[in-house]
Amino acid sequence: MSFSLYDAVIPSNLQILGALDRILEKAAAFCEERGMTQAELIDARLAPDMLPLGYQVKSCASHSIGGVHGTRAGSFSPDMGAWPTDLAGLRAIVQGAQAELSALDRDEIDALAEADTRFSFGETQLPFTGANFLLSFAQPNFYFHATAAYAILRAQGMKLGKRDFMGMPRIKQPAG
Repeated sequence: MSFSLYDAVIPSNLQILGALDRILEKAAAFCEERGMTQAELIDARLAPDMLPLGYQVKSCASHSIGGVHGTRAGSFSPDMGAWPTDLAGLRAIVQGAQAELSALDRDEIDALAEADTRFSFGETQLPFTGANFLLSFAQPNFYFHATAAYAILRAQGMKLGKRDFMGMPRIKQPAG
């Protein structure tokens, strides 16, 4: 079996984004039950020096479809812009990333494996191949931010388990 950059990145991004979308849907009910505003939950953090839930969710899109866009363009910089202050807005970002990832062409993504890709943030400039950027930078960041979002919601008291984080695994379908 030959290596496929598409298979190594895109299906897992879609799986976790789907789970994140369902978690955010549950978060709206959680806010109502607790008498908490959505903005309060979106501003929640694990630690004072860590960015809030809204940033964590937005970064999942940034390091999934945004990583692909950066690899295509040859340069990626983190999106430090504002994030929505309501859960519907955060879900729209997640759903938009899912839609774009679902529309990607396997051959186009596989062809990005050797593309020169630079990470730029302030004075930091890191050179990568497309595959190394997506696999050793974008993907670990994607999982970090997804985990941070999950952990923030758990720390706020949401009843979530591992299955909520993992979403629907890609199991083998029966023959026939």
